Amino acid sequence: MSIRLPTVQRLSFTTLSVLHTLTRSGPKRLTELTASEQVTQPAITQIVTKLEREGLVARRPDPSDGRAVLVHVTEAGAAVVNGRRADRIAHLEKLSSGLTEAERATIAAALPALARLVELNG
Repeated sequence: MSIRLPTVQRLSFTTLSVLHTLTRSGPKRLTELTASEQVTQPAITQIVTKLEREGLVARRPDPSDGRAVLVHVTEAGAAVVNGRRADRIAHLEKLSSGLTEAERATIAAALPALARLVELNG
């Protein structure tokens, strides 16, 4: 399954997850991405190669180990993530406009607990 992006790029959920992980957590080794995305080493290599071809990530030498590389999100990759975030916010704002003030207040009151759940999930 793919998600249609405003730039008309089509990326799989796992590919988008890699971009989000790199944007949120910074550069990672392929082995770290394999673990965080819960995919095989060959799969993450294919995903990173595809993202690199599209200019969304770049591989750079790991300063702590010259034999390894770190995968960095590029400005174009960050723009994809930020554009998706802006689209989701706009969509949620449109949806929430149909709620009553009491319903919006209930959701707002639940946000700290939901944020805590995200923190616990790591």
